[in-house]
Amino acid sequence: MIRVGVNGYGTIGKRVADAVAAQSDMELVGVTKTSPDYGAETAVRRGYDLYAATGDRPAAFADAGFEIAGSLGDLLDVVDVVVDCAPAGIGERNRPTYEAHDTPAIYQGGEDGDIADASFNARASEPLCDRDDLESLRVVSCNTTGLSRLLAPLDETYGVEKARVTLVRRGGDPSETDRGPINDVVPDPATVPSHHGPDVNTILPSVDVDTAALRAPVTGMHTHSVNVTLEAAPDTAAVRDLLRGESRLFLIPERAGLDGAGALKDYAADIGRGRGDLWENCIWEESISVEGRDLYLFQNVHQEADVVPENVDAIRELASDASREESMARTDEALGVGLDSLLSGQGPSPDQIVADD
Repeated sequence: MIRVGVNGYGTIGKRVADAVAAQSDMELVGVTKTSPDYGAETAVRRGYDLYAATGDRPAAFADAGFEIAGSLGDLLDVVDVVVDCAPAGIGERNRPTYEAHDTPAIYQGGEDGDIADASFNARASEPLCDRDDLESLRVVSCNTTGLSRLLAPLDETYGVEKARVTLVRRGGDPSETDRGPINDVVPDPATVPSHHGPDVNTILPSVDVDTAALRAPVTGMHTHSVNVTLEAAPDTAAVRDLLRGESRLFLIPERAGLDGAGALKDYAADIGRGRGDLWENCIWEESISVEGRDLYLFQNVHQEADVVPENVDAIRELASDASREESMARTDEALGVGLDSLLSGQGPSPDQIVADD
């Protein structure tokens, strides 16, 4: 049993905690919070032991009526791995603490690439089994995760000569009231490439990829417009079949009526996904087209959720002998990763119901 602590119980941390708790080979020892707010209440209601993120905060939790199990240092002393889910940049400040306690650590994509021994994506990163010195991993960002999952099977099957991606990024998560823009679409950054292409190369170093990014006043998901020049020239049906075979890619059937992030999130909630989470890349099937050696498609990436299964796999990478394939299968089964719409078949479409208004 792998004993896991989650440092930071926010957008990513609460999802990672739930995912760890769902694994049969892991024990969620506890989670940390900086302040005794609604997030702390949520953790307690879920039965998670609560730790103060810094040593000067226990009194604040006591004043708010929360019983805590200790501070971060206490948590680090009783876990095999800590998953750092602190805001971007804080992981670098936490690293000396993890190292002082000799606790292997997993960081998130908001940190610089050199914070860890290696960057990680379960589907696409190079094997690390021969790294005896491996003490830390960085799970790459939501956008890099989505692109790595897509580009890896394409490169393995056809070869990627050049990938060009335009990312329309959400302005902020739903709870981030201080993010923007409010009524604008802005280059972010105005220079090309954006940081996403170089980040993909920490996972797929041989893939030539350029990225440009825009930020829009939405909170639901990121949208990628993808053009990949392949070394071979497959037909469109073959590419669709290839991508359909990837468990963490969801090909949205044309007849489903899922025309954007809002509908996708609604669909996820309706089929029982907690928080309406989408762990999979959501690729519009009808957008997949091949002209010569050029592949085109649109995909959406749920920035709050797609890195969650990767964090679980990263834990096993650091603390077990499970193969990458075995870990992904266990994670997917425990979480229910892998969408397969009833509308994906080739049978007749259900009769349309016409509204009477």
